[in-house]
Amino acid sequence: MNLELDDSIVLVVGGASGIGLACVDRFLAENATVVIFDQSPACEQIATQRKNCHAHVIDITQEATVRAAVTRVEQQIGPIRHVVHAAAVGSGKSGAPFTNLQPSDWRRVIEVNVLGVVNVAHAVTPAMMERSEGTMVFVASVAGQIGSPTDPPYSASKAANINFVQVMAKDLARHGIRVNTVCPGMVKTPLNQTVWQSWNDRQSVADKLTYEQWAAAKIKQLVPLGRWQKAEDIADMIVFLSSARASEVTGQTINVDGGYVMHS
Repeated sequence: MNLELDDSIVLVVGGASGIGLACVDRFLAENATVVIFDQSPACEQIATQRKNCHAHVIDITQEATVRAAVTRVEQQIGPIRHVVHAAAVGSGKSGAPFTNLQPSDWRRVIEVNVLGVVNVAHAVTPAMMERSEGTMVFVASVAGQIGSPTDPPYSASKAANINFVQVMAKDLARHGIRVNTVCPGMVKTPLNQTVWQSWNDRQSVADKLTYEQWAAAKIKQLVPLGRWQKAEDIADMIVFLSSARASEVTGQTINVDGGYVMHS
């Protein structure tokens, strides 16, 4: 299947690890040119190890920094045609109930997961509108659809992502720009492991579980297909949604979750 991504410039925000890094490699395999934005300096090494890959170390919570980086990419490399936003943080604390957290625990999550998305969207959209083309895919979470109490700030931020994507899709459709959300389920990423750690820290010594034990129990309980989703599974959907094969898909929330939300 020809996805028609050859020579396209793809911006992957949060491309230094997890789902973002899987997206980097999947787009490169489709002969695209990839630009990584990430707060981790590791993104620079990742770029040097791959052909047609570039990297910028930036903090997406800084609006001016994001705008300047996008301008630099478009001037030095070319027009950004596709955007993948996979950068996110959790609170690092366990909810259930939400009063286990303090309002101050929400601030960083909202700054990165909500305002970071807004900053990127505002930076890339004007040039896409001028060219009347482009796609954006934002990685949210099934937690944003079911009110997951595990990490309330994270769940709420992902619900905000889903809603904002619908707003953008409606606003930008007349300019030929498609915007969608992909929601992973249970994926082995550094963020997922922090969720386990925050839960495990609250358990008695007798009730503590290894990460693998905890995840296996959750999968058995919640995922009909009974297995982990891999970062590459999520990346495959994102690449498809960015491609010409998904030309009539916009404003959608696509779950890659092994049936998690259906089961819930």
